[in-house]
Amino acid sequence: MSGSHANPPVVVITGAHPKLYNHDLGPTAREGKTWGAFSIFAMWMSDVHSVGGYTFAASLFFLGLTGWQVLLSMVIGISAVYVLMNLIGRPSLKYGVPFPVVARMSFGVMGANLAACLRGIVGIVWYGVQTYFASKAVQVLVLTWFPGAVSLTQNGIAGLSTLGWLSFGFMWVFQLLIFLNGMETIRKFIDFCGPVVYVVMFALAIWILAQTGTSSLDLQLSPPAGGATAGHMANAAMLIVAYFAALLLNFGDFSRFARDEKAMKLGNFLGLPVNFIVFAVITVVVTAGTVQVFGQAIMDPVLIVEKIGNPWIVALGSITFIVATMGINIVANFVSPAYDISNLNPERINFRTGGLITSILSVMVCPWLFVSSPQAITIFVGIFGAILGPMFGIMVSDYYLVRKQHVVVEDLYTMSSSGSLYFENGWNRRALIALVLSGAASIGLSLLGAYKVIPNIGDWGWLVGAGLGAVLHLVLMSREMRVASVPAE
Repeated sequence: MSGSHANPPVVVITGAHPKLYNHDLGPTAREGKTWGAFSIFAMWMSDVHSVGGYTFAASLFFLGLTGWQVLLSMVIGISAVYVLMNLIGRPSLKYGVPFPVVARMSFGVMGANLAACLRGIVGIVWYGVQTYFASKAVQVLVLTWFPGAVSLTQNGIAGLSTLGWLSFGFMWVFQLLIFLNGMETIRKFIDFCGPVVYVVMFALAIWILAQTGTSSLDLQLSPPAGGATAGHMANAAMLIVAYFAALLLNFGDFSRFARDEKAMKLGNFLGLPVNFIVFAVITVVVTAGTVQVFGQAIMDPVLIVEKIGNPWIVALGSITFIVATMGINIVANFVSPAYDISNLNPERINFRTGGLITSILSVMVCPWLFVSSPQAITIFVGIFGAILGPMFGIMVSDYYLVRKQHVVVEDLYTMSSSGSLYFENGWNRRALIALVLSGAASIGLSLLGAYKVIPNIGDWGWLVGAGLGAVLHLVLMSREMRVASVPAE
């Protein structure tokens, strides 16, 4: 067993191959499982309580449904997410391993690198995008307190003004300093992020109600939509599932540190169904109130505090949402690619080095140019977003139906041809075939729908891909089902 203050202790796997093992990829030891229900709960608060999460939650009330229909759709959608998170989190909880190591169970000890790369690319791109969004809040803060800095916004260097580059650089460095301190520091930081955003959100809601009274309390923010109500509600529920698609792959990066299954499930319950719905209700109260206060519905909380005009309120609001964006960047966009990149070459790349590479690549993406191109976003989400569903289906099908929740831990770290996860030179061709076929179907439906070649199935592509991937993998693996008689814990 090994560990340090910054790195949770892990179980040493005797004879582990250096291409498959380092401290960060090893099974978390019992002493390293320090995340109680509150830490899991706070992790979900950090994921939901962001500018993007605020906008997404508010947008659900613009779908043409009544308030109660939206709330019912939210309960169904977020409850589905809760169940699915428990499913994907259990193998990491049991064996103490992160997402890329869990992927070895289905894709093979080397084939898991493909799954890790696909998830890592998604994380890197959105890490850059979220860092850019946070830098805009930094810019608002600077201009509020130092109006003369407006002169730094009147030029352009590779798509950003001088102040834009300074704000982005500040966020880039500030995040990196926190992230490189390791998972225990990350846990403490997200324990802080989620609750502090709640304080400001409640304060903002109280201020709105003080301006408008209860007359602004309207949970329906758009005219009734035409067509079948049940269809619109189903689409709303599926939107919520798709919103969490990325973490539906790598939640194991966090559940590996949970104290036990009870802590994981309780933290998930408080952080998903309970927290998501409460946050959405606060969001719509604030958004509805902006119609009376400012004459239009504003779904950007940073813009709301900017319009209030008081520099102290602008400072408080901007700093809060900067912290919130850092929180979601940790949970959804930093931890996963850091592990995924480490998995490519464990001998030379640990979690910190993987995180540094993630940060550098996130700048090379030029996120400010990416978000300005709707076509680029459509293609990216269509291709990489749609592939997450098939990977989820394959991994869940493999763990629960093929392996019956039993894996020999040593086989996760061996290149021996006798290992149950070695398959063909470390690659499970059956899982790859299932991924290609289900991914092609999911991507094809999403892109054809996005460009109106066929009726747009929207976010149902995730469900189609997940279901098809699970079925294909199960059929192809029917002759290869191996269950260890005495699994190592």
